[in-house]
Amino acid sequence: MLLLGPPGSGKGTQAERISEHLGIVAISTGAIFRANVKRQTPLGLAAQKYLDAGDFVPDSVTNKMVRDRISEADVGSGFMLDGYPRTVAQVDYLDLILAECDRKLDVVLELTADDEELVARLLGRAKETGRSDDHEAVIRHRLDLYNEQTEAVVARYAQRGILTQVHGSGGIDEVTERVLYSLGRFVGVA
Repeated sequence: MLLLGPPGSGKGTQAERISEHLGIVAISTGAIFRANVKRQTPLGLAAQKYLDAGDFVPDSVTNKMVRDRISEADVGSGFMLDGYPRTVAQVDYLDLILAECDRKLDVVLELTADDEELVARLLGRAKETGRSDDHEAVIRHRLDLYNEQTEAVVARYAQRGILTQVHGSGGIDEVTERVLYSLGRFVGVA
């Protein structure tokens, strides 16, 4: 399963709830990047300048990280990727990784929301957490990048008939209820 959505759409919160409900591992590229930045690993140092500018971390770094993570034992009963793929090139790479291990995607969930709501959410989060990549200019840049680059990804999965979209506005429980209902068509969520 993939979870897509612009920054601030609630992907992290919903990823936790979905993974718990389905009993699968949630793999967040953003969380992995932030952990590496905090520990100042070579990956973290490479990613830091892109994250601070609101840019996507290059495919070469991201693809390797995803390949390594998908090969770990805890994904045997399924997984959900949160924040990957974001480009058509990454879609192609993920297809290759999945084919190598005889797997396929069951569903791609996109959380949607209005840009102004997303900016307000992310500015609020910045005040709470002090994240360096959450100030208005960077937020708007990240939203523009998401809209430009991920549109083709969403279209690719829509063509395959495995895309479902859920509006991410409203209370957390309300969004989760809509998400689980929507996923039920693909993965038998109860």
